Amino acid sequence: MEKTAPNNESQPLTSKKGDCKEGDDCAENGHLLKSSKPTLRLAEDMHKAQPNQGDKGATSHISNGVEVRQHLRELDERETWSKKMDFLLSVIGYAVDLGNVWRFPYICYQNGGGAFLIPYTLMAIFGGIPLFYMELALGQYHRNGCISVWRKICPIFKGIGYAICIIAFYIASYYNTIMAWALYYLISSFTEELPWTSCTNPWNTESCTNYFSNKTIAWTQNSTSPAEEFYTRHILQIHRANGLDDLGGISWQLTLCLLLIFTVVYFSIWKGVKTSGKVVWVTATFPYAVLFILLIRGATLPGAWRGVIYYLKPQWHKLLATEVWVDAAAQIFFSLGPGFGVLLAFASYNKFHNNCYQDALVTSAVNCMTSFMSGFVIFTVLGYMAEMRHEEVSEVAKDAGPSLLFITYAEAIANMPASTFFAVIFFLMLITLGLDSTFAGLEGVITAVLDEFPHIWGKRRELFVLCFIVVCFMGALSTLTFGGAYVVKLFEEYATGPALLAVVFLESIAVAWFYGVGQFCSDVKEMIGFSPGWYWRVCWVAISPLFLLFIIISFMSSPTELRLFDYTYPYWTMVMGYGIGASSFICVPAYMVYRLAATPGTLKERILKSITPETTTEIPLGDIRMNAV
Repeated sequence: MEKTAPNNESQPLTSKKGDCKEGDDCAENGHLLKSSKPTLRLAEDMHKAQPNQGDKGATSHISNGVEVRQHLRELDERETWSKKMDFLLSVIGYAVDLGNVWRFPYICYQNGGGAFLIPYTLMAIFGGIPLFYMELALGQYHRNGCISVWRKICPIFKGIGYAICIIAFYIASYYNTIMAWALYYLISSFTEELPWTSCTNPWNTESCTNYFSNKTIAWTQNSTSPAEEFYTRHILQIHRANGLDDLGGISWQLTLCLLLIFTVVYFSIWKGVKTSGKVVWVTATFPYAVLFILLIRGATLPGAWRGVIYYLKPQWHKLLATEVWVDAAAQIFFSLGPGFGVLLAFASYNKFHNNCYQDALVTSAVNCMTSFMSGFVIFTVLGYMAEMRHEEVSEVAKDAGPSLLFITYAEAIANMPASTFFAVIFFLMLITLGLDSTFAGLEGVITAVLDEFPHIWGKRRELFVLCFIVVCFMGALSTLTFGGAYVVKLFEEYATGPALLAVVFLESIAVAWFYGVGQFCSDVKEMIGFSPGWYWRVCWVAISPLFLLFIIISFMSSPTELRLFDYTYPYWTMVMGYGIGASSFICVPAYMVYRLAATPGTLKERILKSITPETTTEIPLGDIRMNAV
């Protein structure tokens, strides 16, 4: 049964405080307020704004309910998704990104093949999905971005929101460059013969070996394929850089590609979720059509079965290795993507009673199944490559990260019938996968800033989005240099990962321990009609924080030695990478110090005020269940 707003035109706008007892549902102003306690209390903001009876022209009654309706409109001004599918496709498009295509297959075969699915599934059930669900519920209930939401949860942790925004800026500075590479490939694909099929181009060297066109040529350890030289010497031009201390000049081709990417991004998100929600109908569904086509094509290639066996053959002894469990935890975390502020932002545009529990389960399952399917798409082709080279799959599958797509997979496509068609749809797929994640990442920051500073940017969304994208483009200039691939690798490994893990760890602690898991479950019950069970409570209170702590300790205790192509990253680059990461995380302790210093009272009083929610959560009266107490 739903409560409906009274329609009594002669009813006073305000009533006596004594009429509303603690624990009762109060409806004097056309809406209810949710305090930090699990009861609903009366809203007093309009009462304070009312003129006194002695004031000139003041009235204490309304004749037609206009003021109530006006206040409800102000409450409901926040934009909402046009359709439920807009939201689901946006979340799926955000979670399913380039990493699902290259990172999961590589990590899976590296860590035991089919046996890796056991730790991966366990980490998803007890770590990734609970965190995913928690963020969706927080955003939908409090209807705020990742900065201002902390006023309603635990104000002293507000620095988490600022840290998330800085991390999102770092990601935008390098992630879109990968799409610029894919766009350059796409433009180069509109030829009768793909340019990475031969060794007769100006960028090729004497080591170039085209074993597809000439079966008598033997593949040696010193051989390089036409696809590898096209990627390294034509797209990246990395031979013109000497490392991070000498990046060389800026590639004007990649600069134009990145400018086009950011232009598309701007006109997709400048108006808000009403426009981006329509764009994702293409960008989120197109990759699945392409993956299905490539899966069918890959399965028909000679030697495809060798790749599938290598991908799924269980190596049970690897389950005893700690790094396998660390990789599983890291993969599911970065794949689902809690902590980037995106889920909070997207869910904040939902209707209050949307079933976010169902959404969390559906989108998480789609994400994991996409990763698994991508493995077949990649490894059927790797098996084909091994067959052509007369090598083991393990030798062909040495490439990781973007190289797996831009070298190995591109080479296989180039030697298929109808290669131009498959190249075009493949690189279009990569671009759409990246665009979805970019829409989401930028929207997380935009929503956070607009909610925190509505008096400045509330009516100037288009201008803020433009300024933010220009800043991201300027920040990406270092990745557009001849040594830009070195910068991309550094940012990906050091500048964002550890800092983001630490931020989400504190977020889970703040919600479960400071805000209170009981209060949080009460909030969820008000939205969807039932309270999360003991499994979710245990995960939020203990298992998920331990899950994150486990990854953080593993990352920090054994930092990997970075290497890209023939370049080994020197020690100072690792220090620089962690320094960039610390520049975002420092917002958390810095804001805590500021908060305690700016709050009056004794130290104990300051702490208590800083961990107590400042503001209440407004809920439209006509959309509240009778049992939401």
